[in-house]
Amino acid sequence: MKKIGILGSTGSVGTQALEIIEQYPDKFELVFISGHKNLKKLMEQKKRFKPKLVCISDDKAYKAYKKQNLIDKNITGGYEGLLELCDVDIDLVLNSIMGYKGLYMSIKLIENKIDLALSNKESIVQAGSILTKLAKEKKVNIFPVDSEHSALWQCIIGEKNETVDKLILTGSGGPFRTLEKNKFKSIKREQALKHPNWSMGSKITIDSATMMNKGFEVIEAHWLFDIDYKNIEIVIHPESIIHSMVKFIDGSIKAQLSNPTMRIPIQYAFTYPDRLISNDTEFDFILNNKFSFEEVDFNKFRCIKLAYEAGKKGGTFPVALNVANDLSVDLFLRDKINFIDIERVIEDCLNSHSSVSDPSLEDIKYAVKNTENFIKKYKF
Repeated sequence: MKKIGILGSTGSVGTQALEIIEQYPDKFELVFISGHKNLKKLMEQKKRFKPKLVCISDDKAYKAYKKQNLIDKNITGGYEGLLELCDVDIDLVLNSIMGYKGLYMSIKLIENKIDLALSNKESIVQAGSILTKLAKEKKVNIFPVDSEHSALWQCIIGEKNETVDKLILTGSGGPFRTLEKNKFKSIKREQALKHPNWSMGSKITIDSATMMNKGFEVIEAHWLFDIDYKNIEIVIHPESIIHSMVKFIDGSIKAQLSNPTMRIPIQYAFTYPDRLISNDTEFDFILNNKFSFEEVDFNKFRCIKLAYEAGKKGGTFPVALNVANDLSVDLFLRDKINFIDIERVIEDCLNSHSSVSDPSLEDIKYAVKNTENFIKKYKF
């Protein structure tokens, strides 16, 4: 039986992961869960799924919980509580904590030689060099949970690295694929949160609308599969059926197809190298009889271009990219800036960034702080 922990259990990915664990009680043991501010959902999960340990990572939420409840040694809180979870005896941890702070959990888990199912793409975006080197040193597996990277992983398994020519990431194009750029100024929060194919959390849904998520995925693919940026492409695939493709040097192409669901990549990360029956609806080729592809408009979706540039420059540029995006999206979700301002703020931040070429974790922390300060002082 595989012992599993979930960081970020109240989010979309974490919730689906719990359902998979519940479906296979003879295969998985749930050791811990963590949530941030959604106390109600976290306590419901505690009651239903019965983990041994629970962490309320938000300090204010944890204090509020302690005021209203008896002391429970199996419930911890704050950043220290998350670190405690990373020290338990466990086989695999799903890191689905949103935002750049999930990076520190990824490092702690790898240092403790715990296999990582990675949904927190910020970890790889910000510290791809550190994480991949550390994972190799500690002989730890990093299993991608993003549907696109899981697809690439499944296509590459059994192949020799030198036979891979290109990685082709697919993207739906988001809710504004057909909208003219000059109309981006009038996009409202509610419009941006309506994804045509996927049901996700608010932050990643906005990243899909700006297509920054695809830019992050390019950087992530570079580190996970050790491939040059010039060999990573993006194509728009509105149906979201082909999750990604790998082109080989002989001209052949492998693609991974399924209904647009996160259950498959989550479950495969849990069961690799095995596969288990899924509860999802079986894919129907007759109902899904149209696969279409479009070229990416880099002028329309500048966030993708900014991500490519930051990735190629390397150093702490991806850190600045990620933090600036994180904070800009938060401002948009709180109606503080317009949708079109997200890319403008990120670009200005990158233009002012002083990068460290081969960053340590301390350099990354410093770049995070500098970027946060830049956004605080930014004149909108």
